[in-house]
Amino acid sequence: MIVLNTKEKLLEFISSQNRSVSPKEAYSATGALDKDAFKKAVKELKAEAKLVENNKGKYMAPSVCGFVPAKIITYCKGFLFARPLLGGKDLYIPAEKSLNAMVNDIVMINGIKDTGKGPHGIVERIVSSENRPVTGTVVKNMRGLYFVADFGYQYEIPIKKSRASGISESDKVQVKLCREKNKNQLCAKVVKIYGKSYSAKICADAVIDENNIPNIFSNEALDSAKKIFKDGIKEKDLVGRLDLRSEQIFTIDGSDAKDLDDAISIKKNKDGWELGVHIADVSHYIKKDSVLDLEARQRGTSVYFADRVIPMFPKKISNGICSLTAGEDRLTFSAIMELDVEGNLLSFEFKKSVINSKVRGVYSEINEILNGSTNKDLLSKYAVVLDSIKIASELSDLLTQKSKKRGMLDLDSSEAKFTLDENGVCIDVERREVGESEKIIENFMILANEAAATLARNTNIPFVYRVHEVPDPERVRNLSVLVEILGFKLAKSAITQPKPSHFVTLLNKAKNTQYSTLVSDQVLRAMSKARYFEKPLGHFGLSLKNYCHFTSPIRRYPDTTIHRILSDLVAKKDIEKINLKYNEFVKEVSFLSSNDEVRAVKAERDTEKYYMAEYMAKFIGEEFTGKISSVLPRGIFVELDNTIDGFVNLENSAKGKFIFDGTLSQKNVKTGQKLMVGDTLKIKVDAVNIPSATIDFVISD
Repeated sequence: MIVLNTKEKLLEFISSQNRSVSPKEAYSATGALDKDAFKKAVKELKAEAKLVENNKGKYMAPSVCGFVPAKIITYCKGFLFARPLLGGKDLYIPAEKSLNAMVNDIVMINGIKDTGKGPHGIVERIVSSENRPVTGTVVKNMRGLYFVADFGYQYEIPIKKSRASGISESDKVQVKLCREKNKNQLCAKVVKIYGKSYSAKICADAVIDENNIPNIFSNEALDSAKKIFKDGIKEKDLVGRLDLRSEQIFTIDGSDAKDLDDAISIKKNKDGWELGVHIADVSHYIKKDSVLDLEARQRGTSVYFADRVIPMFPKKISNGICSLTAGEDRLTFSAIMELDVEGNLLSFEFKKSVINSKVRGVYSEINEILNGSTNKDLLSKYAVVLDSIKIASELSDLLTQKSKKRGMLDLDSSEAKFTLDENGVCIDVERREVGESEKIIENFMILANEAAATLARNTNIPFVYRVHEVPDPERVRNLSVLVEILGFKLAKSAITQPKPSHFVTLLNKAKNTQYSTLVSDQVLRAMSKARYFEKPLGHFGLSLKNYCHFTSPIRRYPDTTIHRILSDLVAKKDIEKINLKYNEFVKEVSFLSSNDEVRAVKAERDTEKYYMAEYMAKFIGEEFTGKISSVLPRGIFVELDNTIDGFVNLENSAKGKFIFDGTLSQKNVKTGQKLMVGDTLKIKVDAVNIPSATIDFVISD
């Protein structure tokens, strides 16, 4: 039985009423015993635009009073655009009807009318205002210095003269936006200067602030981490632990990785395999609500840029006592799994353990061993675990076959790998290749994550699941239309009753065609976003009923939370006490960590664009061959083999007039040349703007 908390009960009650209700009636309907909890629930639902309080102090759902909750996404000179939180077309808001709302504010829209140019509305009230830093670049024109925002504000904003000293053209800055007295005009007060905007590294500094990513630990957190590292492992820490220090355990990571939080061990016998996945026991050191825990909870995840990592824990933890360094004793939480000869998971158990990794494995080196291109030095380094590597590869191949049979989606990777020089300047961009050793770790971690989620579900304990729900029918319908134009068919039942196998079949049809990457990208776009949730809703993409994130507690807060819960379970603590301790906590962690993940992914992608622009700046005028990745009314995007894409503007093309077909192609009116998604095209690099992270191509002669 699912027990709703006060907030969920209140939302359920308000949503069921087509009228306003008094606070007393709402309080009674929720059955709340704690008035403070009720007040907190009201405050949170108002901030989330799910509850409206009218002038008489009564509560109602936004729809009852005709309000549409929305988020301001764009601010132009004289008008704004708001995106409805529950879906639908973006809404046009005249500036004089905006109540001075700013980008990222949550607002209630009223008086929506369709004018023929799209829906218009007015801001009835500002529900919550996000005080996020605004970053951008200083530009100069005849009238002086102006501010061009990186995001959201679509025009040059004058810089307040009294704050303009010390800044110059092309500076990357952070500003506070304000309004001129007696005017409805925005102006910018510069509060921070990062440096020159033609440096991707400087732009990355601004991205961190623009996304509100905490990147400085408090002195208390640093002191706590230092003490934990200095104390090391004590005898009392080993009491009750499974001693695996003599086992052939090893790590496999990238050559530049420093936070090694997972290791493996494997044995084969006549009945199948015994697989051990050993994860750094972070929760042993990081106690709930400690200063280190609270700062990690605020971050939610480590963030990875081309030139740096913003860790969830200080380095004394992430790269020190909790990193599974070869030759060092380390405390771990082990998932020990038994599989039969066909790779079916027969049983599993979770044990607190201590290990001593025998080798610090590197993906590229192990790939060389597995493909037979290695040398004597590498064979010597891995001698103690060579048999384990071969056995691991054998089991991984079997698990890959099984995952394909059950319908796991295998989407093309477009992840980029960046190489920087000693000054932090990008000197190379390549498509990141996934080899056999990467697949081994992926398969083994998925299995351990599935086992942890299955244990939680079977014991009915509070938990943080990793869920990936079935795709939205409308998105699948759009995907079906698009791929049919390309010559592929998606089963009709995929719209009404989607199964992973529907999309696997489509991907297999497109494989080895010019549309392989495009179809893979479009399938990904049709999918729901994976998130953290306190209920086991399943993982559509992996085609698994039970899934979670157990294997990276150094860099993901949900994993740390899961370790705490499972630690109590394996210590045989009372289930009722576990429920009381974690029931509300897992809901909070699921919500916050999902948002933190979105924030981190956005920041990582934004930063990559700057480094790509910095790299391509030295190739202006040079010719490349790429594939058309998308088509817009104004032109086309072309992606190069190294994952970098640039825009070809066709509105004023020297090649002639082009007409957009509304979906996948542009056609030259004069020559009949058709530019379609998936086509190979030769282009020249025409212009690069590092401050705005844009790359412009033109079609080669």
